[in-house]
Amino acid sequence: MVDLLKDAKYIKGVGPNRIKQLNKLGIYTLEDVITYYPRGYENRGIKKKIAELVNGEEALIEAKCVSKMAEIKIRKNMSIYKLIVRDETATCTLTWFNSFYLKNKFKIGETYKFFGKVKRSINTIEIMTPIFDEKDENKNTGRIIPIYPSIGELPQNSLRKIIENALTEVEGKLPETLPDYLIKEYKLMERNEAIKNIHFPENFSKYNEARKRLVFEELLIMQLALLTLKNNYDKTIQGIKFKKEAKMYDMINSLPFKLTNAQIKVLEEIDKDMESKKTMNRLLQGDVGSGKTAVAMVATYKAVKSGYQVAVMVPTAILAKQHYENFKNMLAKFDIKCELLVSGMTKKQKESVLDNLKNGKIDVIIGTHALLQENVEFNKLGLVVTDEQHRFGVRQRGVISSKGENPDVLVMSATPIPRTLALILYGDLDISIIDELPPNRQKIDTFAVTPSKEERVNNFIKQQINEGRQIYIVCPLVEESEEINAKSVLEIAQKYKNDTFKEYKVEYIHGKLNKKEKDSIMENFKNGKIDILISTTVIEVGVDVPNATIMVIENAERFGLATLHQLRGRVGRGKYKSYCILKYKGNGEQTKERMKIMVETNDGFKISEKDLELRGSGEFFGTKQHGIPEFKIANLFQDVEMLKNIQSLAIKIINEDSKLESDKNKKLKKQILKTLTERIEI
Repeated sequence: MVDLLKDAKYIKGVGPNRIKQLNKLGIYTLEDVITYYPRGYENRGIKKKIAELVNGEEALIEAKCVSKMAEIKIRKNMSIYKLIVRDETATCTLTWFNSFYLKNKFKIGETYKFFGKVKRSINTIEIMTPIFDEKDENKNTGRIIPIYPSIGELPQNSLRKIIENALTEVEGKLPETLPDYLIKEYKLMERNEAIKNIHFPENFSKYNEARKRLVFEELLIMQLALLTLKNNYDKTIQGIKFKKEAKMYDMINSLPFKLTNAQIKVLEEIDKDMESKKTMNRLLQGDVGSGKTAVAMVATYKAVKSGYQVAVMVPTAILAKQHYENFKNMLAKFDIKCELLVSGMTKKQKESVLDNLKNGKIDVIIGTHALLQENVEFNKLGLVVTDEQHRFGVRQRGVISSKGENPDVLVMSATPIPRTLALILYGDLDISIIDELPPNRQKIDTFAVTPSKEERVNNFIKQQINEGRQIYIVCPLVEESEEINAKSVLEIAQKYKNDTFKEYKVEYIHGKLNKKEKDSIMENFKNGKIDILISTTVIEVGVDVPNATIMVIENAERFGLATLHQLRGRVGRGKYKSYCILKYKGNGEQTKERMKIMVETNDGFKISEKDLELRGSGEFFGTKQHGIPEFKIANLFQDVEMLKNIQSLAIKIINEDSKLESDKNKKLKKQILKTLTERIEI
């Protein structure tokens, strides 16, 4: 039996430097190495004659070296290396940049294989920076080559070699993880063969079979794990039955604004959950500004009037303060006591809050991760509301819930996910969607502009500030990176402060500042003491500045559509007309299409669907902390049909064998326990 948990540093070819690089990619064990799947493939197996080469294509040739390597110095630290090769049909020039190590690599008269991009004009044929092999080797050419997600310091060749060594180590020894009846019924490839062919497929037919097998398993295990969680909630846990006499409409009728039909519909679903003895585990999805907080307030009112306490958990201190003000203003008239708990408070303040919370003198506590600490005790916790759930994850929801007797849980998210997908992904939660915006919500005009419009944009910003408005400018990086030609917060802040907008109050904020500095800057911006706030995406999460009317996003091509939409939602929160300006570079079709979508629609659900289609699920959902399972191989747009079929299969399996105790499902149970242990402490 092979030890899949063996440390990756013991794999052939992995030294002290390599293990650090592998760890950066999230690779720690032998299992991590063999399940680090390629992001794409290059078919370097089809040979062409030099005379047949087409401009712009990538091609493989086998040719004889007919010259010495020529070195041409362009400037200091920049040299070009050229080599002439020939086959029986024509001559070709091979070109490399700054590749001193190749100077004496090739011998005149010897034959080699070269693969690279062809540059062809009337008189010349050239291949740029080709990859090569000796005539009888197939390391880098002559077959289908996997391309892995990587970081600059770990070259593809090295990563490929490590994975190849790991595959040699496990060859034929991997235990089967799916039951025989599923392999037969769905004509699935055996696991050893699938792992081998996903990395180094013999042909594309074998690759398709391998991918089908691995996607099938990944989606099935995830679905079964979610259904198991849901079953645990539904069947084994007795929840709180909140009072029918605590009527939501008493609170709804007191609000200074009218709720939308979508908000009312969602509140009816929540009310039904709260009055049943089943523990509520509900995801509340709504676009930016759709009024999720108002819904949470009404649910809070019902819980408190039924004799329980409520915890509202948000990702940042400034957002906690904003919620605290809003909740306090709306609930004070009903004699409901709200309090704040964030890390910046003095020891004395904290002790007082903790004491009052434990003694039941506080009805609603609003805070950040501080609410998860051990010393936070409740008198009678009945409802937990978490805002921007994708920043917390399942584990943390579990911690806060454990502070009460199976309290109801309402999870709010402003990252819209297409409904069919949400139903499948959040199998452990029921779903409510607010699918309309309040009538007073501003439509934000969006413009996508290239660098040539810089001056016009700057004049427009000045005009808005002169009218008393404030501006957000968002950049993708904190410091300039040589690898990525993107503007950084610090570089732009210097330029705007000292030059472009020197007559205005310009400030910057980014993730590397400490919490106190960030909160202070956001507070000043909120209070109108700053005209222009330059920031990374730290301002993405929910602070209301009604006076901010322009959101400028630098290097917009570097952000996902969902993030662009979230950022756009920071403006248009007051009575003034608001704008979003996307500054982008590049003429790529995908970049243009993404900018077009943002200009044409403000519908977060449509945008998320397109984002999923263009970027695939890994990028779309981001990191593991987002609480959504991370997929190693499944692409939720590409595989949505398989996902639907698998959901039906998972329901059928659970209905027939709810605890997966039958012999035929033992392998599934083992995989699910592994998944659940990694995803949530049971």
